[in-house]
Amino acid sequence: MFRRFDEHSADMRAADMMYPPRSAEGYQRWAEDQSTREPRDDEFALAIEADGALVGSISTSDADRLAGRFSYGVAIGDEHKRRGYASEAAILVMAYMFAERRYHKCEVSVYAVNEPSIHMHGKLGFVTEGRLREHVFFAGRYQDLVMLGMTAHEFWARHAERVSAVLRPS
Repeated sequence: MFRRFDEHSADMRAADMMYPPRSAEGYQRWAEDQSTREPRDDEFALAIEADGALVGSISTSDADRLAGRFSYGVAIGDEHKRRGYASEAAILVMAYMFAERRYHKCEVSVYAVNEPSIHMHGKLGFVTEGRLREHVFFAGRYQDLVMLGMTAHEFWARHAERVSAVLRPS
């Protein structure tokens, strides 16, 4: 399944980067490695499933417990986009990180050409905090990177009803 995601070059450029081609066996070894890898601090990767099918993934990164902030990246396969899977996964990860791990802020960076992701994050309540001009090189040119952020307080004010009372701090 991840091989099929990687073969959709427009998605890979929008979400992360293009990876060199890999054999079916290489993908199998990579998936096995990912599934058995222990989380490092508060950095982990999760598969996103719907009706028993893999539709994408979400992973946390840059978790800084001292500063109280973390990041995440989410990718959904082309045929599964615009069904709310990315938003739902992001809300679940943020609820966990804010309620259980005591983080204060979530920061994400999105390629400026990925307008659907910027729009989704705006709907979730993220605020644009800056733009790094010509920051990353892909698809043959330098691209801007849009920085977005949301505090735990902003998250709970917007998503408290969507998140189980068990996860919500008192």
